[in-house]
Amino acid sequence: MPDPVIDVHTHVVPKGWPDLSARCGGSAWPWLRVDSPRAATIMIGETEFRPVGAECWDAEARLADMDADGVDVQVVSPTPVFFGYERPAAQAAAAARILNDLTLKVTAAGGNRLVPFCQVPLQDPDAACAELDRCLAAGHAGVEIGNHVGDRDLDDEGIVTFLQHCASVGAPVFVHPWDMPGGPRLDRWMARWLTGMPAETHLSVLALILGGVLDRVPRSLRLCFAHGGGGFPFWLGRADNAWHRRGDVVRGRSAFPPSHYTDRFHVDTVVFDPAALRLLVDTMGEDQVILGSDYPYPLGERPVGRVVHESGFLTPAQRTKLLSGNARRFLGR
Repeated sequence: MPDPVIDVHTHVVPKGWPDLSARCGGSAWPWLRVDSPRAATIMIGETEFRPVGAECWDAEARLADMDADGVDVQVVSPTPVFFGYERPAAQAAAAARILNDLTLKVTAAGGNRLVPFCQVPLQDPDAACAELDRCLAAGHAGVEIGNHVGDRDLDDEGIVTFLQHCASVGAPVFVHPWDMPGGPRLDRWMARWLTGMPAETHLSVLALILGGVLDRVPRSLRLCFAHGGGGFPFWLGRADNAWHRRGDVVRGRSAFPPSHYTDRFHVDTVVFDPAALRLLVDTMGEDQVILGSDYPYPLGERPVGRVVHESGFLTPAQRTKLLSGNARRFLGR
């Protein structure tokens, strides 16, 4: 039987969630304006956030696209706008419970081809651990988290507590950038997505390393960063140089330079260009790069896996690792 092609980076927007303000408290929660049977718009108040299509909630539409692209399995994660990390933890926990349960309904319709990842109220480690445990028992296979909670990055003690819990229960963690800074220089040309997302991911990988997190959490913790790890792979040499030459301020709590830790986490393939993928594989190692697409959003890759298939430098064995084997190890399958 051929190795299954697994896409670890896709998103869901389930339909039919209730008025979150009424159910969870607070105001200005996202809501879904249904524009037609096959199209809707995520709204925040009266502001349009993002148009979405039926593939966000319709398993049949997702499966048809997967078949067209030769994808056997999708990991289906939340859309980060629903995280609610800036809210009181009780509100975020209530919303997470609602959306996580709706996600299970979407993925159940896809059989074992759609693998659900949950969201948690990351601002409260106890509540986050409790929701993760509930979701794992209900059928979720892992968790997606945002790369920061306000000014708290991945080396925050509460977030480290959650990551340690993920390791203890065997839950893979997909880290996605979100809540990028705005302003006149970034609010045009989708610059927050084009520059802010790679920068946010780069910063959080550095926090994980220089904050000493990877020296504290067990090697069993399975992590994957979205969007090729952002700027980190390209600037790894700069980080190592700074660690050695300005260790008085750069080393933080890390026992080793950043390049020492590249085998401790995965990155996905959403880099769109064979030259960029080659840099990623050369820097991170062929065992640390996993197929991802950012499906079904417009800045994602279609057909899924194009850059992996078009990269002539990959051997057949390496291509199989990127399309299948590395994801299976990340998922614990």
